[in-house]
Amino acid sequence: MTEQAKKHSSISNDPMHGMTLEKIVRALVTYYGWGELGIHVRIRCFNDNPSIKSSLAFLRKTAWARQKVELLYRDMLDEKAISNERTP
Repeated sequence: MTEQAKKHSSISNDPMHGMTLEKIVRALVTYYGWGELGIHVRIRCFNDNPSIKSSLAFLRKTAWARQKVELLYRDMLDEKAISNERTP
């Protein structure tokens, strides 16, 4: 396998590849809802008058919060994969 092919295969296997922060937040809100999302990641913009816009503004400025959101997104993908495996 060539070096370029290795790069391409590792990128395409990364669930975060091509995902913008907005797509991640929207997917989490769709899956968990604001209430549960605020329990998983305890930040004010998820619990007090939540909106996509305010969440994105905060997450873009706050690395630790963005890391927690990205980790939760990966966990959500794992939950969905496990759920899909159980469904006949």
